[in-house]
Amino acid sequence: MFKSFAAGLAALAAVACAAPAAAQDYPTKQITTYVPFAAGGTADIFARMVSQHFQEKWGKPAIVENAAGAGSIIGVTKLARSTPDGHFLGLASTSALAINPSLYGAKLPYNPGKDLVPLAQVSMVPNVLVVNPEKIKARSVPDLIAYLKANPDKVSYGSAGNGTSQHLAAELFQQMTGTKMTHVPYKGSSAMMNDLLSGTIDLAFDNVPLLLPHAKTGKLVLIASATEKRAEFDPALPTVAETLPGFEAVAWHGFFVPAGTPGAIVDKLSAEILAYMKLETTQKKFRELGATPMTVGPADFSKYIAAETGKWKKVIETAKITADLP
Repeated sequence: MFKSFAAGLAALAAVACAAPAAAQDYPTKQITTYVPFAAGGTADIFARMVSQHFQEKWGKPAIVENAAGAGSIIGVTKLARSTPDGHFLGLASTSALAINPSLYGAKLPYNPGKDLVPLAQVSMVPNVLVVNPEKIKARSVPDLIAYLKANPDKVSYGSAGNGTSQHLAAELFQQMTGTKMTHVPYKGSSAMMNDLLSGTIDLAFDNVPLLLPHAKTGKLVLIASATEKRAEFDPALPTVAETLPGFEAVAWHGFFVPAGTPGAIVDKLSAEILAYMKLETTQKKFRELGATPMTVGPADFSKYIAAETGKWKKVIETAKITADLP
């Protein structure tokens, strides 16, 4: 019996030592980061910056693999089913983690809480309430609310698709103001932006990097930021929350690994990403891309995702939004 007990202790000791050793040796091969968006976009640039840092830091190949489509489902599912050894990461955002679970329910092929482990939140991209100045004369949130109440269902808003953060931002706005607009979904922000500029639709909530060039020329007018506090890109721009306390509808991005990845490797990856995000050069680049750099670790990021999921679940259920898998 003593020999059996001693053998058991030895086995436990071996397991206890294995994790730190694995983290010390990590990485041992190429690191692949899945991005559920097309190449060239803001999120893709974020992932490539971090991936390049890994390669320079650890001397191992680090690549980005774009797996776009189906509202981020393709790329996130690929990550969730990848080998959990730390050599496969993914960048995911609001829609994939906080919206899709309520939008698709049991049909969603991944479960964020069970299949993914957060490493760090790295960005927050403001959504902004924007209007076509020829179609909407209101220049403040109170004036817009008054106009919408006087013209129910006569104002149209666009989004990058049913169930996207842009769509739900407008739904939240309607629910908090008791107004009613007509939703016009598009297959992405580019097509929506063309119709907003031409006046085919009247207004939208969208990511600020896409809007600023048109706002500078006067073709579009920014009414308010959907951030909790005034956004860094324009502190003079009011927030929607100044009129509607508690209103917030932003896009955010973070890195994840598949569940089952050794804890010591999770800690090593998380620490390296957060250290990189604290660099002045990194933060400057993120701000140039219209994003607020974030340095939120796994525990706080998990709490934030849970809060966002609950918020958008309520909006989806109240608006009775449904969607089939693409």
